[in-house]
Amino acid sequence: MDLQDAKQKRSTPISQEPNKCVARVAIVTGANRGIGKAIAFRLANDGFVVAMVARNGDALAEVQNEITSSGGQTSVHICELSDSEAYAATIEDIFEQYGRLDVLVNNAGMTKDGLMLRMSLDDFDTVMNVNLRSVFAGCKAAARPMMRGRWGRIINITSISGLSGNAGQANYASSKAGVVGLTKTIAKEFGSKGITANAIAPGYIETDMTDSLGEEIRNGVEKMVPLRRYGQSEDVAAAVSYLASEGAGYVTGQVLVVDGGLTC
Repeated sequence: MDLQDAKQKRSTPISQEPNKCVARVAIVTGANRGIGKAIAFRLANDGFVVAMVARNGDALAEVQNEITSSGGQTSVHICELSDSEAYAATIEDIFEQYGRLDVLVNNAGMTKDGLMLRMSLDDFDTVMNVNLRSVFAGCKAAARPMMRGRWGRIINITSISGLSGNAGQANYASSKAGVVGLTKTIAKEFGSKGITANAIAPGYIETDMTDSLGEEIRNGVEKMVPLRRYGQSEDVAAAVSYLASEGAGYVTGQVLVVDGGLTC
């Protein structure tokens, strides 16, 4: 599918903001829940106009209502992130809507866990497609408007699994390791254009997935973490807030680990 076809599939914002936005604009994928929702809230609180991207429009609308009720500015963009071309076209839409793009946070991801000998190639490809290929497409699409503005922050959410591997996650760990390599390459290619690129590697964070773990497993994890607790989505959002700020202007090509000391 070429870009013209992708534009036929690109999202239509549920809410419109005036074009030529004065405030800085941030895109957050997977903003409908968990870490992505916390990131959207934090950046809106920091004064960014937040364009939230996910495939679940109803959940995004709920988050939008919560943020606007708190005085933040957001728009909702429905997109299937496994379709990299459609995601790139969505980023084009957002730039056309606001007239600028300053921050891209690639947060959305998925898992299809299983031991390597039992993992199908389809399961491997599906995870790689969402977790790595779409991130590449998004970064490429966002780089052009950022270059025009001579300022940009690309922040990719990876995982400690991408740094140390994890049994039963050959596809997920590979995709997240790829995000690290991609981020470092972007930092080198676009640094002279005023664009920084960094990754954040969360450890065990309280999410829907960790909520489903049994008490014995949860207690075992907490004992392994030096801080003796699970992280909160807000811990990751705080790291994003820093990397998106003016104060992080000389930080690029780095992986900020947010894991309570688990991998130290």
